[in-house]
Amino acid sequence: MTALALEDLSMFGRDPWWLVAIKAVFCFAFLMVTVLFSIVWERKVVAWMQRRIGPNRHGPWGLLQSLADGIKLMLKEDVVVKRADKVVYILAPIVAAVPAFMAIAVIPFGPADNQISIFGHRTTMQLTDLPIAMLYILAVASVGIYGIVLAGWSSGSTYPLLGGLRSCAQMISYEIAMGAAFASVFLYSGSMSTSAIVEAQADRWYIILLPLSFLLYIVTMVGEVNRAPFDMPESEGDLVGGFNTEYSSIKFAMFMLAEYINMVTVSAVAVTLFLGGWRAPYPVTALWEGANAGWWPMLWFVLKVQLLLFFFIWLRGTLPRVRYDQLMKLGWKVLIPVSVVWLMVVATVRTMRNENVDFSSIVLYVAGGVLTLLVLSFLYDTFREKREKQEAAVEAEQAPAFDPMAGGFPVPPLPGQELPPVPRRRSRHERELVTSGGSGSTDPAGGAATPGARDGKEADGV
Repeated sequence: MTALALEDLSMFGRDPWWLVAIKAVFCFAFLMVTVLFSIVWERKVVAWMQRRIGPNRHGPWGLLQSLADGIKLMLKEDVVVKRADKVVYILAPIVAAVPAFMAIAVIPFGPADNQISIFGHRTTMQLTDLPIAMLYILAVASVGIYGIVLAGWSSGSTYPLLGGLRSCAQMISYEIAMGAAFASVFLYSGSMSTSAIVEAQADRWYIILLPLSFLLYIVTMVGEVNRAPFDMPESEGDLVGGFNTEYSSIKFAMFMLAEYINMVTVSAVAVTLFLGGWRAPYPVTALWEGANAGWWPMLWFVLKVQLLLFFFIWLRGTLPRVRYDQLMKLGWKVLIPVSVVWLMVVATVRTMRNENVDFSSIVLYVAGGVLTLLVLSFLYDTFREKREKQEAAVEAEQAPAFDPMAGGFPVPPLPGQELPPVPRRRSRHERELVTSGGSGSTDPAGGAATPGARDGKEADGV
């Protein structure tokens, strides 16, 4: 199928208004039910990992625990901080939550050419689609950053402000690598439409063709939704709660809701771009021809989303929180360069394939380019390390000696500084020799002890 055929979106936009409303309500309900289930599932799975029981009071097996938590938060006192900018303070949770719901509008739950019947009307299992649907998702996800930043700024407190700024820097740095991972998919599918991208994976899923893009997206989506081990904006140990420190009741619940809905959204995007979307896995399609017909595609889509949600939970129960400098170093110095280089490799391969270059020649060209980059990187690191050692030696010679008592009280040395050598403490045996006047010791006047002092003492002891 050509790219032009894949981008035929004429089947969208023909539904009556009431059917569009039903599909919109379904998307909203799907997100809410998935969030309610994910909260209970997360607490259960983490409890199993830590050999605990987990929630088991509300409902059978504790399944109504998340609903009870939501009711409890809504019934709590809604406190507005005195120093807060009240308008922005109230709007910030809404700005964070609303964009999280909007991205699901272009996610396909089933094939566009195999329409289903709802009250006698044939319609697609997707609310709508756009020729630039993936750019729409990126734009909507970027708007959610404003909710967290404004929440930190409007609280009138230092720690929420730091949490909001942390989140802004984190999301921006990880969205760049995420966009580069998306671009690799665009090059292979020839489209930015979500339904077209799923159709392009009819023969092979992009997790097989673009494994590095999938790994890059998995890392960036965890950083994008501020989940462990990248939950810096909510770092309780550093910020006493982060950007939502001054929030309570329903406004605090909306921030939590936005986080879990973003988890569902990025998981749905990962399924759409790399895991075949609504398509059944290979063993099922080989054994059953009707696996991708009717309502069955929605089942495969939901199972894949739940698998990625389990991955989020697994990370939280396994990995500790990283430091903020490590987080930013990973985003700017590792993910962005790797994603850009990988995008260039993918673009080169696609260009050669369009020119009908033999596949073995493409492999040789790509391998040669990667090997050249590795050699150049090794040489650069070698010379840089040697230069840094020489500069450090020169600075050590020119730098004045470090005096820990220069300010009148002891201070620890800075990086590159060394404490002056401490006089070696005498051993117990040497101290006994000094007090007994043994050989090798000195008298209080500074002279050498008499050689026969030790012999005299031993004689007295005998």
